[in-house]
Amino acid sequence: MQSVDRALDVLEALAERGGEAALSEIAAGTGLPYGTIHRLLRTLLSRGYVRQESDRRYALGGALVRLGGVAERMVATWAQPYLVRMVELSGETANLAVMEGDFVVYVAQAPSPRRLRMFAEVGRRVLPHSTAVGKVLMADRTDDDVASLVERTGMPARTANTITDLPGMLAELRRVRERGYALDLGEEELGVHCLAVGVHDGGRTIAAMSVSGPAERIEALDREDLAEGMRKIAHDFGSELGL
Repeated sequence: MQSVDRALDVLEALAERGGEAALSEIAAGTGLPYGTIHRLLRTLLSRGYVRQESDRRYALGGALVRLGGVAERMVATWAQPYLVRMVELSGETANLAVMEGDFVVYVAQAPSPRRLRMFAEVGRRVLPHSTAVGKVLMADRTDDDVASLVERTGMPARTANTITDLPGMLAELRRVRERGYALDLGEEELGVHCLAVGVHDGGRTIAAMSVSGPAERIEALDREDLAEGMRKIAHDFGSELGL
């Protein structure tokens, strides 16, 4: 069991560093001895769950795509009744998103019953800095990890409201941690506001759930009451997943 636990630590360390890392970075992220990491990597390499690049760095392997695709579809199905509860709570479209490498991916959605409603296409990949779900997922990382992420991706301005500098984003993520939810106030798309909360696995945030709608309708809601209700639903969803 210890070997399984440690192998998962190695895979998670790679995922937290954008899917690719040097041996020293894996050691720093896991706290495991180099010899142990070498033995684990040999097995993971042979099964295709890790691959070695030409510069001797290690990266997540293609075998994870098959597992991830199946797991993603199952989680999306399990999330649906909880997303429906969020729609009932807010009257707006509800979304489930996860981090895949450096991108946020929307994996499930429950639409608002209103004629004018927002859609984030399931399967859509976006950079995390301009979305509420992305901020929730980044807030779980250290400042150094966030800095490394945005160095890789950049912080392009989606609208005039997008945060495009690292100090501004780090300050925003501190606010997310303090209040327990994240906001997108027209930062990804003008006229659209979103509020997002995390789905937690112990001390980690493994997914984000959000509601999104026209700015004036989201602003008319009691933000703190909405966030509290959403956190309860996200907690219930995490409990069903056994997190």
